[in-house]
Amino acid sequence: MRVCVDAMGGDNAPGSVLEGILSALAADRDLHILLTGPAPVVEPFAAAHPDRVEAVPTSQVIAMDEHPAQAVRSKRDSSIVVGCRLVREGRADAFFTAGSTGAAMAAATLVMGRLRGVSRPALAAVFPTVAEPLVFLDVGANADCKPENLLQSAHMGSAYASVVLGCSAPRISLLNIGEEPTKGSQLALEAHELMAQGVPGFAGNLEANHLLDGLADVVVTDGFTGNVVLKLLEGTSRTLLSQVRDALTATTLSKLGALFAKDRLAVLKKRLDPEAYGGAPLLGVAGVCIIGHGNSTPAAVKAALEVAARAVRGGLIDSIADRAASGMAASLDAAKSTGESRERRSEGPA
Repeated sequence: MRVCVDAMGGDNAPGSVLEGILSALAADRDLHILLTGPAPVVEPFAAAHPDRVEAVPTSQVIAMDEHPAQAVRSKRDSSIVVGCRLVREGRADAFFTAGSTGAAMAAATLVMGRLRGVSRPALAAVFPTVAEPLVFLDVGANADCKPENLLQSAHMGSAYASVVLGCSAPRISLLNIGEEPTKGSQLALEAHELMAQGVPGFAGNLEANHLLDGLADVVVTDGFTGNVVLKLLEGTSRTLLSQVRDALTATTLSKLGALFAKDRLAVLKKRLDPEAYGGAPLLGVAGVCIIGHGNSTPAAVKAALEVAARAVRGGLIDSIADRAASGMAASLDAAKSTGESRERRSEGPA
């Protein structure tokens, strides 16, 4: 299991990245790391772990504030671009970075390439719910979508839920402003029709207030809406945890109560911690690509490497490719026929 890691990705790089790698290596004896980044960073670390880590020195680094596509094209020897190239060449099975999300998506799409049948890769996130974890996509790769893009996201999210989260029969829903099939924008209406025709396990529309109720295993939306939802949940969670902490430490009595509830609160905090789910997978590219948060801690890096290894071992790319070649194509053919029928009905009699 060879996972390429960008040593320079994230606000806390390279320290947090290297510490996270060490934790991942200790937890997985079959894991080997290809480490991209400046020679003074990657070579000493590889020399200290010669049996498990290989240094791949690069001369460039893509900064967080650089234009993603331009940086990928101009910095071909950057740690992100080289990492994606190693996957394309077969030297690495997966790639992880906590660096620029835009640059990582651009490099994965341009260098690894898209899977056949996938028009636009989608960025997914995993949310904790009252039941099992939820795959939510797209969270930012495609701000403007067509119905067929949401259809493809449904198939790709279902594959990820099956392979990585172990969900045997994923329930897929479309995020909408109402449960009825007639609700929503034109995009939502047409996407619902497509998904109802060709997505196994499609459970219809899901409103945002039920997103975390455990009613679906995969929820699909466009990248603009998905990114807003993601950041709203992050901000809400942060604010609520802060308010709970303040309330539990406000008085001597509340502090005593917090002491008794300490163990259960620790369990809850761990369950709600987004770092436990290992970063955001970019689905639809021809290789496993996991993108971590910019402020990823060593624990987050470790979790991301575990997810990357699980995706490779479970055959995630083959699973998505199979669905791209069969399920997506069949759904689009059916949608084309339905669309032609709708046009004939709207034209009326000759």
